[in-house]
Amino acid sequence: MNENMSENTRALGFLPPLGWNSWNTFTWDINESLIFEIADCMVKDGYKDAGYEYLVIDDCWSLKERNENGHLVADPKKFPHGMRAVADYIHNKGLKFGMYSCAGTHTCAGYPGSFEHEFEDAKQFADFGVDYLKYDFCFKPRHMSGELLYKRMNLALRNCGRPILFSACNWGEDNVHNWIRESGAHMYRSTPDIQDNWESIQKIALSQIEKEAFTGSFCHNDMDMLVVGMHGGSNDDFIGSIGGCTDTQYKTHFALWAMMGSPLMIGCDIRKATQETKDILLNRDLIAINQDVESRGAYRVRVEPQWFHEDEAFVLVKVLSNGDLAIGLFNLSDQNRELTIQFWDLGLPYASGIALSMYDCHEHKELGTFKERFAVTVPSCDCMVVRAKLV
Repeated sequence: MNENMSENTRALGFLPPLGWNSWNTFTWDINESLIFEIADCMVKDGYKDAGYEYLVIDDCWSLKERNENGHLVADPKKFPHGMRAVADYIHNKGLKFGMYSCAGTHTCAGYPGSFEHEFEDAKQFADFGVDYLKYDFCFKPRHMSGELLYKRMNLALRNCGRPILFSACNWGEDNVHNWIRESGAHMYRSTPDIQDNWESIQKIALSQIEKEAFTGSFCHNDMDMLVVGMHGGSNDDFIGSIGGCTDTQYKTHFALWAMMGSPLMIGCDIRKATQETKDILLNRDLIAINQDVESRGAYRVRVEPQWFHEDEAFVLVKVLSNGDLAIGLFNLSDQNRELTIQFWDLGLPYASGIALSMYDCHEHKELGTFKERFAVTVPSCDCMVVRAKLV
C-alpha cells in the first residue's frame, strides 16, 4: 500500500459522514439522470460547501442476477453508461460516490447480495470508484453470525485497493453497539428504518439517548437517514406518510441528529427543497456541532419543573473540543413548555463565579450572559440549540 493511500485510510470516518442517499424518496425509481441532477444540485445549492460530500445510490441499482463471471451488473436501463461513468461525474463535481449492497444472499428489494461474494464485490466497488458502501442486513442465512459477516466485508473493503467508508446497516440487531467498533465499520445503524412522521423521529431519538458512549471517531452511531423536507414525498408507503412532518418537527429532527453525533444523510429531493428545508439542512452552526473534532456523544439532563416527563421535555449537552458546550432544549410534547436548565447539572457551580455566554444556533445571534440557570419557553415539537461559552 502506498503512503498516500495509508494516510487517506487513517482519516476515513474520523467525523460523522454527511451526504445524500436515494432511498427515502426514490426507493427503486433511480437512474443516471437523477443522480447527475442531484450531484449538480448539491454543488449549486450549497450542500457541498456546507460539508455534504457523499452521494449514495441505495438498493435497486443492479440487475436481478449476477453475470456469467459472478459479477454484479448495473441495470443498463437505469445506468446506461455504467457505474464508473456515474462515479466519474460525481467525482468531477468534487463529491464522493456511495453505493449499496447487503450481507445476505439478496438485498432487501431482492437483488443479489454480497454473501460469499464479499471480496470480489469489494474489488468491483473499488473498480467502479466507490468511496462509501452502505451494507444492509436482509436475507442473511438464519444461522450465520451477522457480526462475522460485517467483519468479513470489512476485511474485503480494507484490502480492495481503494479507501471505502464502511456503513454497516443491521438496524440495531444483535446488540450491535457491543461489537461493531471492533468489526472495523466506520458507522453503524442502531435503529429500525426511519419513517417520515413525528412518531418515528421521536422513537428513534429516545432509543439512543442513553447510548452516548457508543459513538465516536471512526465508528459513528447512525440513527438513519434524515427525512427533513420530505413532506410525505416517498415512493414507498412504509417510509412516507400523508403530509409527513411540519417544518418545526423537521427542525427538531435535524437538531437531535446533529447534537447526538449521527451521520447526516439527506433523504429528500433536494431539487425541490423549499427555503425552510434549506435553512434546516444548511444550518452551519448545527453542522459545526455535529462535526466537532472530538465526536463526543451528548448526555441528557432532566429539566425543571421535575413533573415534566423526561421523554417529552429534556436537555441534551455535548462537550465540544474548544471548551464550549452545545446545549439543546427539546420539547417533544404537544403543548408549549418553559424549560429550565440548572448550570450545576453541567458541572458549573454558582460559587465558581463563571457564567455562560449563549449563542442561538437557529437564530444565529448572541443571547447574552447567564449565571446559575437558563430558562426559555419552547413551543410544541420545537427546540432551541445554543452554543455556550464559559466566561
